[in-house]
Amino acid sequence: MQAGRGTLSVAAGLVLVVLATVGYALPPSFDPPPLRADAAFTSLPPQPASERTPVAAKGPITTEEVTVPLQGTSSRAMIWAPMTPGPHPAVVFVHGSGSADRREFATQAEWLAKAGIIAMGYDKRSVGYSFSTRDFGLLADDILRMVHHLRNRPDVDRTRIGLWGVSEGTWATPIAAARSSDVGFLVMVSAPNVSPLRQVAWALNEQLLRLYAPVGVRDLLSRAMGVVGLPFLRHDPLPWLSEVRQPVLALYGTMDPSIPFVESTEALTEGLAQAGNDRYTIRFLGGADHAMRIHAGPFAPGYQETLANWIDRLPESGKPTVRMAGANPVQRYQASDVPAAPWYAGGTVLGLALCLAVVGYVAGPVAGIVVRLRGRDHRAHANAVVWPPIRRRLRRMAATGLGLLVSVLGFITLLVLFSINQAGAWPAVLSGWLVVRGLAVLMLLQEVTAVAAVVSGLREGWQPSRGQHVAIAGVVGGTGVLLAVAAYYGLFSFPW
Repeated sequence: MQAGRGTLSVAAGLVLVVLATVGYALPPSFDPPPLRADAAFTSLPPQPASERTPVAAKGPITTEEVTVPLQGTSSRAMIWAPMTPGPHPAVVFVHGSGSADRREFATQAEWLAKAGIIAMGYDKRSVGYSFSTRDFGLLADDILRMVHHLRNRPDVDRTRIGLWGVSEGTWATPIAAARSSDVGFLVMVSAPNVSPLRQVAWALNEQLLRLYAPVGVRDLLSRAMGVVGLPFLRHDPLPWLSEVRQPVLALYGTMDPSIPFVESTEALTEGLAQAGNDRYTIRFLGGADHAMRIHAGPFAPGYQETLANWIDRLPESGKPTVRMAGANPVQRYQASDVPAAPWYAGGTVLGLALCLAVVGYVAGPVAGIVVRLRGRDHRAHANAVVWPPIRRRLRRMAATGLGLLVSVLGFITLLVLFSINQAGAWPAVLSGWLVVRGLAVLMLLQEVTAVAAVVSGLREGWQPSRGQHVAIAGVVGGTGVLLAVAAYYGLFSFPW
């Protein structure tokens, strides 16, 4: 019943070569090239000192909570306003990704109100917004309803009602500005200005480089992202940027690992040029992160002053003497689109393959129980010497296959968590990658040895029962499907 170790080693090696070849040949290529940035980004002038002039508090403020009707729902909002006579400029804070409430930007809103600028924050909608469903046009409609509410206040300067958006919010604010002249200006903080998929792919690649992750980790993530067919991930912001004619202030932090700020800036200036809009100010703040803070702590020096001075001095500040200034940004690689998975690796096929594997793993035990209940398992007893070792192999194979699925999902989750805080993360990433690949190779070896054991048993005259046939076909077939899936995602590719 035992095949020679040499024969099994050769067979496993040949299968490994085939699976590695599948990992190289079938998936579409994703290898972002180095970015050759314009020379202007390597020698930016310093930010004008007048923009960072200290802002004195102009008096006490008041807060008010209101309810604003939205399409299909409503939102609670909070308004921070100076108590001094108006009219005052006003700004609506627009959230980034995920759920958020009206108090998320309370610190900035209170600071602006004391500086003489009315600020409004609102609860982000949950109806029509989820992990898989994002309608930026619908979010833009929510923003304009907030603007409309501010226009009805007697203490608001209607010509200077603007939007402050961060990250995902900056995919919605240009839509709102293009749709309505009631929007007087835009403040775009950490704005990607490329598609969500390109931004996420760039951020993950950048983070993996910082974590010293093997190149196979990037291949695994990019191929998994290529399966995701969510329409909002392909959103193109350029057509909307090319319709923005209001003054724009764009702020980027040079320590932000999630935004390709050089290409984002180029996309912004290209879109505004198409709109014939030369009223823009772009500032790079040294040491600032995605939220304009230093190491997730205090705001970057000059950020709040730049924001308040720019808004307060509109419309004059809309045409700065220096359009782009600050610390020099460094972007090493281009933000490239993740290629969509081919039909044989799409979400439907992948889901079907995983379902078949899981069904195969549970079919054997179920078939064995049914046969025993019917009392038709005579041949299994007659072949008691041959079947138990094979059954143990099948159980170990099923455990390894399910363990691989769990480990891959856990590994991807680990990478997402470490994308926020990367301190000391690289040993965990490398260890997780070795565990995933080790389980994949173990599954391959178990498949080869199990097939060899079954073939040897049949040659010795073993006659499997119907339940045994089902168990063998289910586990061996399910493992074969998982091997093919693992090969596509590069778990057998070289180098390790």
